[in-house]
Parts: sequence; C-alpha cells; structure tokens
Amino acid sequence: MRLSNLLAVIVTCLGHLTCTAGEFNEVLSIGQVAPAWEKLPGSDGNPHSTGDLKEKQVLVVSFTCLSCPTAIDYEARFDALSKQYGGPDGKVGFVAICVNQIAPDRLDKLTQRAKQQKLSFPYLYDESQKIARDFGATFTPEYFVLDQDRKVVYMGALDDSTDAEKVTRRYVEEAINTSLKGETPEVKETIGRGCRVRYARERK
Repeated sequence: MRLSNLLAVIVTCLGHLTCTAGEFNEVLSIGQVAPAWEKLPGSDGNPHSTGDLKEKQVLVVSFTCLSCPTAIDYEARFDALSKQYGGPDGKVGFVAICVNQIAPDRLDKLTQRAKQQKLSFPYLYDESQKIARDFGATFTPEYFVLDQDRKVVYMGALDDSTDAEKVTRRYVEEAINTSLKGETPEVKETIGRGCRVRYARERK
C-alpha cells in the first residue's frame, strides 16, 4: 500500500474503534463516509463541491477518463443512469471525475466531450489527483455509490459485463434503488474493470 493511501486510511479511521479497507479498495471500506471535494473545475465552466449536491438522497461518483476505451464504452451507460435517476428534480446526483494528467484527459478535452455527447452529468477535473487517491480509485471507470449520509454503500464496476448485451447484474443501479429505500445492496463491492488510473509517480 502506498504511503499516501495508508495515511488516508489512518485519517479516515480516526474516531472509529475498527477500520479496515475494502476487499478490492486499499483506502475505503463499505460504510465509511466518503471523502469530499471542494471547487473542482467542471466541464460546464463552474467549480463543483460535494456540498452542491447535499439535497440529493444518493450520490454516484464515477472516476473515469477519455483515454481509456473501456471508460468510453461505459460513458453512455452512466449517462443513461444519470438521465433516469438524476436531473434537477431527481433524487440522485451523478458526477464524473477525471484525474489523469495526460493531454487527452485534461479539462479542455472533457469540456469538448461533454458538449459533443450532451452529457447529463458534470465532468470534473482534479489535476492534483488527490480526490481519486482519497477514494482509493484504481480503474477508469470505477464507481462509488454514497447514501444520504454520504457513506459508501457500493464501490466497483458499473455492472457485470463490458459487453452491454451480456449484462445480467447492474450493480450501481441496484445500489441506487436499495439506497433510495434506505436499505443496503446485496452486492456491496466488486473489482473495477478498465484501464488503471494514471497516477503520477510520487517522489520519495
């Protein structure tokens, strides 16, 4: 485990009697309060913070990018969920966050993509990569479903197949529906699939 991730676990665990990371996540575990972000620039030209979505009963966070083919393949599925459950009057908030520092994944490209595809969710950019490290995100795409208290109720893949026609379990949608009822999903954690988050090497 990287030193930064270990420190994040320690900080997250302060005040708790027990704390363990998830099965596939080195930082977060199910039931922990998710990290917050402040004033991340978005594809709509506005800064975004977690508090902007405080009225939403459920929050879905996607760590994704434009340089990964798998992430692009999943974009439409995430957008469809956002249109189904989100929007100004919806009970669920949707946010996509990119932290890769390469040119194809920077804010100007995210902005172009959001406009071209008429995406229904804000695409945020964090050049510092801090928010992805705080979440323990490993893959693009990787999804986190947070309940009304912003505790993690699910993290991992969107569904059980990269081939949309072969999907039999829609993990994120199941987590959304159970959270809206005040319940916990049957599947709480899966391993993500796609490309690795392009974390910058940390100087020792």
